[in-house]
Formats: sequence, structure tokens, C-alpha cells
Amino acid sequence: MNEEPTSPELEKLRFLYRVQLGQVAQTERWIEAELAKVREIAARRSLPAGPAFVLSYLRVGGKATADSVHLGDCRMVSHHTKPLDEQQARQAITAGGLRACEICRPDSELGVLD
Repeated sequence: MNEEPTSPELEKLRFLYRVQLGQVAQTERWIEAELAKVREIAARRSLPAGPAFVLSYLRVGGKATADSVHLGDCRMVSHHTKPLDEQQARQAITAGGLRACEICRPDSELGVLD
């Protein structure tokens, strides 16, 4: 019979391993419980809807100058913006001579053809 060799140190390490596995399992349960709480809070809290379109301004010579039209959630928008409704955004792109963002493409959303 080939029994695996053992020693007092090896037995201590195996015991420590079993204890640590139990601690990891407990930590995983705590993480899941906290994650469930966070998800529940996030589900109850509804974020206000932002504007569908925004007009982005740039500083030119110390003066705010209208630059481009973006979708409301575009990450390329500058820090200085003005919310626009659909009609205002369409007019800014067509008659206003402002460019539509090439990343979020509000002109496609509005059905404006080049």
C-alpha cells in the first residue's frame, strides 16, 4: 500500500488550506450579497433622462462659439453645451451651418441627408 508521506508541517498546511477555502467561500457570499444590494438600489433609482441632442460650444478668442451638434450621450461633446430639441438640432445642422458630430452621427438620427 502506497500511502502518501506526511509530516506535522504538511498536516498544518493542509488544515490552513481548508480554512482559507472556507474564508474565500464566505467572502464570495458577502460579495454576492453586497452586489445584490447595489443592484437593487440602482434599479430603484432612475436617472433623469438627458437631452436627446446638444449644441457644443468651443472657446474662440475668449468667446463661446457654436461648434457642432451631438447626441445627448456623446462622449466627444465639449464641456460647454446647450440642450436642443429635435427641431432645433435639425435646423442647426441644415440651415444653421453647424456640423454634425462624425462620431455619434446626430444627422443620421434626425434623418438629415448630406
